[in-house]
Amino acid sequence: MQKKKVISLLLAFLTAFFIILIGIAIAERSGLGILGAILGVIVTMGVGFVFKAKNREKE
Repeated sequence: MQKKKVISLLLAFLTAFFIILIGIAIAERSGLGILGAILGVIVTMGVGFVFKAKNREKE
């Protein structure tokens, strides 16, 4: 598998992991955990979109 596809897959798994953490934090009633997980989703999705845009420019 190409390196850029592996990185994209890793970012997708990380984003899914943070979404799962949101649910866990809600169940635990942890406001700080919810905010941290939401921030993690935003950051990993943002990095993924930037990575995808840069790869599209190279092709």
